[in-house]
Order: sequence, then structure tokens, then C-alpha cells
Amino acid sequence: MIPVFHDWRRVPAALQNGVVALGNFDGVHRGHQALLQHALDQAKALGVPLVALTFEPHPRRFFVPDTAPFRLTLLAAKVRLLEQAGVHAVLAQQFDEAFAGLSPDEFVDDVLLAGLGARHVVCGYDFTFGARRGGNVEKLRKRGRERGFAVTVLEPVMREGEIYSSTRIREALRAGWASEAAELLGRPWEIEGIVEHGDQRGRAIGFPTANVALGEHLRPRFGVYAVRALVDGKWMPGVANLGKRPTVGKLQENFEVHLFDFSSDLYGQILRVALAEFIRPEMKFNGLDSLKAQIAADGEAARSILANGKSAG
Repeated sequence: MIPVFHDWRRVPAALQNGVVALGNFDGVHRGHQALLQHALDQAKALGVPLVALTFEPHPRRFFVPDTAPFRLTLLAAKVRLLEQAGVHAVLAQQFDEAFAGLSPDEFVDDVLLAGLGARHVVCGYDFTFGARRGGNVEKLRKRGRERGFAVTVLEPVMREGEIYSSTRIREALRAGWASEAAELLGRPWEIEGIVEHGDQRGRAIGFPTANVALGEHLRPRFGVYAVRALVDGKWMPGVANLGKRPTVGKLQENFEVHLFDFSSDLYGQILRVALAEFIRPEMKFNGLDSLKAQIAADGEAARSILANGKSAG
């Protein structure tokens, strides 16, 4: 795993004087991937490290703390994806009141130059920075000319006239369009969380499930999905229910994953679960018998979907 830092004043000299890719990188989608590839090309040409500068928590969470969960990738997944894109280190800068109060010039002079020694900065066309989002790409270019670092601003990456964006992926997931989200991301969307102890109800009716913590992940459309989960390095097929389980009267959000032909204990492990396809919306059943029958039917539907080549990883 590549090194991760949370304070621009703690980045070691060996990772300074390189190329810096700027952005929230939520999802690390195809647009982000194009930006990162350009930054990596620049780093290779200069023979210097590539550092991704992102922010934790997401600035939206800092400014609107009671907003509903919306993250496509939590930090561990984001770092893994950034590493796969060729990044050498991540500065997941703690976004707090002090950092939010930096002026645009302070962001450039203190963070990019004093902290990272940036020789070349790469960002998207809509990148803003500094207190009250007072800095934009034109101001960054101007400051680069004044302070002697290069700036590359990437125009939006398009698909059939539509910009690849985290917002569009969130919309797709909230609609239950898992395959559309996968196309925009370049891979299936995943929920990654610790397996918690549940009420054992699934096991009692013959369908044991792993109860995966949702954390700050976006809540996609509630219902049943064909999924794959990564267990011991292997993607295993299964079916998952995301919702509030109205049939059993418990209305807290749950993400329950049933893996086919699998019975090992996963409690306490971090599970990556990739959504392949939406099967049906959440339903309330008259009793456990009808629930069991529907779960069996959902399992068959998931097996069929997964057998037809929906991929994960």
C-alpha cells in the first residue's frame, strides 16, 4: 500500500518536488482516470513522484455535516484505486476549520509549494480551492506563472456528450442502475465495510448473510442486487439486500450479503461487495414463508445474472 499522509506539513522530502494531481477523486471514475494518467505521464517524463492531493472528510461533509451519506469511495478504496492508477503517495489532507480558512494564495504557497514542492500541478477544469472557493483554475495558472510551477487543466472527459462525473454516478446508483454506474466508473461499484454481527435471522431461515457496515457510502436504491464479494482473493457470487427490512419490523438500514455455497465465518473482516445488477425493489411480505420463497427466487435470479458475465473487480 502506498503511503498516506493527512497533513501537508508531514510529507517527506522524498515525495516532494514532483507532480501533484488535485481533486476529491470520489469514485476515481473514468474522468479521474484520464486526469491521473496525464499526471503520471508528466511524472514519468520528469522522473519525479506523483502525489494525489485529496481531502478527508469530503468538503461537503465538513460544510454540511448533517447531509445524507454520499461517498462513492471511502478512503481505503480511494487509496487502492489511486495506487492502481500509478500514484506514489496520497495526501488525504484533513479538511478542518483551519484548512478551510486558507486563502487561495496560502493554499498555493503553503500546501502546494512549501508542503509538496510541486513542480507540475494537474487538475480538472472545475477545480476550486481556498476559503469560500475563492481560487479557480485561472488563478492557479496565474500563480503557477508567478511562482515557477507548471499547471495543466484537463477539459471534461465525455461519453456520448455526457461528462463523466461523480454526480452522474450517484444518480445512476440511486436509480438502481448498477451497470450504468459501472460503465461510468470503469468497474462495478463496491460497498466496502466490516462484517458486523446481526440478529442471525437469515441463518435461521436457511440463508446466512454477512451484515456489511455501510458507513459513509452512498445509499443506492433499496432492494435486492446480484453481487460478487471478494473473499480470500477470490470474487464469489451472491445476492444482497439493501434496505430497512420492513417484513421483520426493523427499520435501520442494513446491507445483507448471502454468498452462494459458502458457510465460513466472516465476522470482523473487511468485505468488498461489488453490485452487478438490480433485481427488485424492497418489498414487505406477509410472513416468513413468503419471504423465504422470494429469497430463493432472488438467489436464482442472481445466479442467472452472474452466469451471464456481469463482472467484478
